[in-house]
Amino acid sequence: MIELAPSLLAADWMHLGREIKSMLENGVTRLHFDVMDAHFVPNLSFGPGLLRSVRRAFPECRLDAHLMMEQPEGYLSVFADAGADIITVHREVLSDPGAVLRKIRGLGVKCGLSVKPGTGADTLLPYLDNVDNLLIMTVEPGFGGQKFMPDMLDKIRLLRKAGYRGDLAVDGGVCLDNARQIVEAGANVLVMGTAYFRAEDPRRVAQAVKELA
Repeated sequence: MIELAPSLLAADWMHLGREIKSMLENGVTRLHFDVMDAHFVPNLSFGPGLLRSVRRAFPECRLDAHLMMEQPEGYLSVFADAGADIITVHREVLSDPGAVLRKIRGLGVKCGLSVKPGTGADTLLPYLDNVDNLLIMTVEPGFGGQKFMPDMLDKIRLLRKAGYRGDLAVDGGVCLDNARQIVEAGANVLVMGTAYFRAEDPRRVAQAVKELA
């Protein structure tokens, strides 16, 4: 199954309820939250309050919290309590990734690890049996609308070759023009920001991703 996960960062925040309702009507149920702290990445986005509001308004939506933060450990329970279904943290900031993954799962939430373009996928290999979601950044995180880095596909291939069978997501510059090569490399979750929310026909984008399966 190939899954589309629209990134809230690219949505029209003045009409967020309408945007999410339309997304669900298009058959998309996974919503990606890019949580930025202005330290780990050079941007500031939103926090658990918005996620909690979305959870209350759209209980059927699966909420994927991508914590691009220098100290995510202090916010794991906060986002779990707010209603996150998946919490993904960055390998670069963790001294003991295994302990953090266990803590996330202990909160009743699926756990994930992510790496920026400059971090090798080999840093994820020790945790393949203990993680539900791997997220490969294919741009430098912080801002939407950047160009996809095709050399990051080798990370996906390495992880699948190593035996990883869980969700493998790609985030950054993903669009219909490169979606097939991303899926052929081994990814099954496509995080799309501008390519979905600012498309002329988001429904067509959702259908095209579904047909990649």
